[in-house]
Amino acid sequence: MSRKSLTSTSFKHQNSEKKATTFAFITVAFWSTVATAFKIGLKDQAPSQLIFIASCVTVLILFVSLFITKQFTQIFRISTKNLLLTLLLGILNPFAYYIILFKAYSLLPAQVAQPLNMIWPIVLVILSVPILKQKLNWKQLVALAISFAGVFVISSQGDFFSLKKSNPIGIALGLSSAFIWSFYWLINVRSQVPELIKLFLSFLFGTILLALYLWLTSNFNLKINNGFYAGLYIGCFEIGFAFILWIKALSLTKHNARIANLIYIAPFVSLIFIHYILKEEIYITTIVGIFFIISGILFQQTSKTQTDD
Repeated sequence: MSRKSLTSTSFKHQNSEKKATTFAFITVAFWSTVATAFKIGLKDQAPSQLIFIASCVTVLILFVSLFITKQFTQIFRISTKNLLLTLLLGILNPFAYYIILFKAYSLLPAQVAQPLNMIWPIVLVILSVPILKQKLNWKQLVALAISFAGVFVISSQGDFFSLKKSNPIGIALGLSSAFIWSFYWLINVRSQVPELIKLFLSFLFGTILLALYLWLTSNFNLKINNGFYAGLYIGCFEIGFAFILWIKALSLTKHNARIANLIYIAPFVSLIFIHYILKEEIYITTIVGIFFIISGILFQQTSKTQTDD
């Protein structure tokens, strides 16, 4: 290969990495605001109503994206097995995952609910034992202990050694959302459907289920208020555009781990919006707890890399 060709290839690679990093940072910026949007939306809408609004917007965005990228016709070539897997994904996310997550947010301060959901990579390690028949090494056990210590610290809401101020149901729901997301991820990696199509179909199926759920529970009375607009925002920036940009970032980079780890900036930036918009007093236990959770996740990732090597 000539020097000119090598230079051209190197330039394209650098340009691709820059685009990936830019898309990732935009996504992180979106995800930094969603805890605030969740709380605003839940003041006027029930959890099922809020996710139904957001999910409808997401389906529309993904539908348009499929046409723009000329992938829509591929839907009709999906095998029955993969279609059923996508239906299961829709049951998990958006249906079960967001209803439970939003219920947790309705019971907890935003600064507590958000990091509880972040422990899903650690939950994934736990689920890999019974489902994938994997064994935990000592480093993974240490990572689990570190992250769950962070959960305890965050749940204390300002009192390091007491859970008097905590809401057990809200905490249980927040942790449950992490388990559901982990199941979603385990099933997601088994599907051979392209990511954008998979997202569209799972949200389409999930939205249909949400509509049925609202009809059965007589919660279809959607009002145009701040909660409705928050649902539109969540559908656009927490899910729709954010997921598309995240998929694009991962497809452009050769360093998936580096890009993926940028997500851990979001909970710290999110505290700024939570404090100044929601007027929540940020506990020192929240900051310490987030640090513990992220440290545990990153330590677990290091352990996994060494195991793979």
